[in-house]
Amino acid sequence: MSRRIRIGPFNRVEGDLEVQLEVVDGVVKAGWVNSTLFRGFEWLLAGRAVTDALVYAPRICGICSVSQSVAAAASLAQAAAVTPPPSGQWATNLMLACENAADHLTHFYLFFMPDFVAEAYADYDWYPEVARRFTPMRGEVLPRVLQARAQWLHILGLLGGHWPHTLAIQPGGTTRVLQRSEIARLQVMIGQFEHFLVETLTGGVPLAAVLAVETEAQLRKVVSGGDLGRFLLLCDALDLWQVGRTPGRLFSYGNYPDPNGGRVFASGIWREGQVSQLNTQTITEDITHARYRGEGGAPWQAQVQPDVHKQQAYTFCKAPRLDGEVFECGALARQVMAGVPLMQALMRRWGSVVATRVLGRLWELMRLPGLMRQWTDQLNPDEDWNRPYDSHFSGHGLGLVEAARGGLLHWIEAEQGLIRHYEIIAPTTWNFSPRDASGTPGPLEQALVGLQVGEEAGQAPVVHH
Repeated sequence: MSRRIRIGPFNRVEGDLEVQLEVVDGVVKAGWVNSTLFRGFEWLLAGRAVTDALVYAPRICGICSVSQSVAAAASLAQAAAVTPPPSGQWATNLMLACENAADHLTHFYLFFMPDFVAEAYADYDWYPEVARRFTPMRGEVLPRVLQARAQWLHILGLLGGHWPHTLAIQPGGTTRVLQRSEIARLQVMIGQFEHFLVETLTGGVPLAAVLAVETEAQLRKVVSGGDLGRFLLLCDALDLWQVGRTPGRLFSYGNYPDPNGGRVFASGIWREGQVSQLNTQTITEDITHARYRGEGGAPWQAQVQPDVHKQQAYTFCKAPRLDGEVFECGALARQVMAGVPLMQALMRRWGSVVATRVLGRLWELMRLPGLMRQWTDQLNPDEDWNRPYDSHFSGHGLGLVEAARGGLLHWIEAEQGLIRHYEIIAPTTWNFSPRDASGTPGPLEQALVGLQVGEEAGQAPVVHH
């Protein structure tokens, strides 16, 4: 028997979301992902001073506020031909990494793991321990997580004044110069967070030992306890190695620029088990099934207007494509492009599924504190952290950043210091893309196909991602 069901709204993404499913005999045969909210930040920015982008952009998302600030500042920096000094760049990287780590922590402990407390799982042997640990509001680990998260975000207060919506991030660097005593305090904060991760996530295994793992077999041998071990147990028990499969084409813009012009995490694409170069000139946005009229195409060429009455449209999300193909982004993509052997091995064996995507997040969560410690060592309170620039410029600039959830693009075209054209492609735009002109569904729409739905299934809720 075939039926259509609608699920939503979901509240764990950048804006409101609902999902429509076509279900046949308890199995999803097709899915349509609907971003129901039109916000129109690009239209709000048109005609304003270029520096207004630094004020409006962080308000696009309450979770990835710093990421939006960094992308806006990067687009202005390219257009104004200004480069941050070394300490300004390291400080920007520290703020972005802090926010991304907080996002991964929040996703795993507050959004993802509590889903397994659902009654559908009550008959499993592991259920009592998972319920005791992750039940919303009452789970034994949650107070520690919330305390660690709050202390971790003090880093953003130290570097940026406050979070979210800091104005410390500028095209020429950062406005807050730390003193040596504050740099020492920053190192202590990073060490405390590392200690928390070892105690809670890895079950006492040093982060360096986990990050040295190169194969799935080694991972299972090194990590048998902690919440990472519990997650691996769930992956096996519920076969999360098969759930939520996408086409498995990944991309990353690369992340955390260094003063020499490189990036700590490399850019690239993953297709058919191999990493190759990313060409941003092949990025287009299809609007066939999006509630816009006008011409799609490259973000720096597209001119569209909202149209809520458009036939065949079902979402306010456009359909980004790379060279005409469906791609996804996120922590898994970043670690694959960065050359992490375990992540590449998992992709070759399993592809992009629930298990590998969440492991990508956890891997990055464990990896970022060590990188942040290195960047903190590079901070110099005796040099400038911000370079001045003339904001009355004419030109265009592209800002490419990796937020926790994936690639974030900001494009600005300005004339005499005023914004003529501003475009944003957020990670959710890629991952929750609708169908394109050829009818090809986006990553999440494809990941939903094959899932069991209904009381007769009782497993793999569609909200797991």
